[in-house]
Amino acid sequence: MLILRSSSASPFGRKIKIAATVLGFANRIEVQMAKTTDPEDSLRQQNPLGKIPTLVLEDGTALFDSPVITEYLDYLAGGEKLLPAGAERFDVLTKQAMADGIVDAAILIVYERRFRPAEKVDTNWLSYQQDKIDRSLNAFEANPLPHVSHGSPDAAQIALACALGYLDFRLGGEWREGRDKLVGWLDDFAASVPSFEATQPHD
Repeated sequence: MLILRSSSASPFGRKIKIAATVLGFANRIEVQMAKTTDPEDSLRQQNPLGKIPTLVLEDGTALFDSPVITEYLDYLAGGEKLLPAGAERFDVLTKQAMADGIVDAAILIVYERRFRPAEKVDTNWLSYQQDKIDRSLNAFEANPLPHVSHGSPDAAQIALACALGYLDFRLGGEWREGRDKLVGWLDDFAASVPSFEATQPHD
């Protein structure tokens, strides 16, 4: 049994849960909640960075972070399920990285507001992160990812859906204004991939 260390709110952990379900591995992975701020949590022994998601293999080897775990699951499935071969692979990897970058910037916004007193929140820092999000969303709006075929999304599609879901969850869904193509794309993804709804984040 593989062990996924994650949390119910983690968008990166959500990526892995969706990927595992799409590939038919849901019954091979046990999800164990991790507390990244708890020094007593075994996560820090499994992953020196103390980050989630971390996938612990049956021999105790730990894999991290989400792009590595995604690639490993694709390998277990025989390859070319989430990540295509050839030149197309690099397009999927790059778009996965852009979607992950949206989440990275959103998390920094959340943490800035959560861990600093209101009078010390750096609005320039917030704007800097928000600009990353907006530029990336605009790029996806201008050149939308393909709609999911036969309920089998690739790694970039999963990453983008989880990024948009996180923006809804933590930043109030403001990304939706003026981005009708992306909104429609996410609606189609949710309808085509049942595990998206099944993995809705919560605190």
